[in-house]
Amino acid sequence: MKIVLLTALGVGLSTVIGSLIGFAFKKISHKFSDIVLSFAAGVMLAAAVLGLILPSLEYGGKFKLLITVGGIFAGALSLNLIDRFVPHLHRLMGVDSEQHQNADLNKVLLFVTAIAIHNLPEGIAAGVGFGSDDTSKALLIAGGIALQNIPEGMVIIGPLLSAGVSPRRTFVCALITGIVEVLGTLLGYFAVSIASVILPFALAFAGGTMLYVISDEMIPETHAHNNERGATYALLVGFCVMLVSDVLLG
Repeated sequence: MKIVLLTALGVGLSTVIGSLIGFAFKKISHKFSDIVLSFAAGVMLAAAVLGLILPSLEYGGKFKLLITVGGIFAGALSLNLIDRFVPHLHRLMGVDSEQHQNADLNKVLLFVTAIAIHNLPEGIAAGVGFGSDDTSKALLIAGGIALQNIPEGMVIIGPLLSAGVSPRRTFVCALITGIVEVLGTLLGYFAVSIASVILPFALAFAGGTMLYVISDEMIPETHAHNNERGATYALLVGFCVMLVSDVLLG
């Protein structure tokens, strides 16, 4: 149980570590921001495919294709629906909508929401490994998740601050995304029998949210400031970092 708690806290704190790095570099150029965001997009793309969608197929059983494809589209459609209700979160974030364009804040909150959503099944995936006494597999999953969480924590800071969210609320947002993953890990550990049933769909759902955000928000944003070439290679680097990590740790 001790190693489960330490791993859960480590995975969650990796997002906080990334956010602290993000605060240190909050005033950066568009070019550097696009590069970092593209790198994170590459990491998220690899994580979505290698860490979520492929495992969903592996655990899906007889109806694996139906479960995985359905989960991907359910995740994407859920983010699409959330996008319609995001403006109602302005007051919660402490932002005066008259001072900032709703569209800009919507994009940021959509991105942060996607991170929080996909952190839950990722945490469950790590917890299930511990609950099934497969400690080595659980540690590999947790290591990959932690690696991905650091750039995620970095890239949400600048956009939130630019959108008018206070530093304190920005840090709380980053902290919440990490806490969600901690809770997911503990949930997976204590409820293996339940998690094993919902895990394939949950993994695909998370993968769908990530693919939606990468395509709908991250790539267009990183290609909007004449840094397309650098952003493209940064995405490839991020993808390959996760790919190499997955192969070496696997």
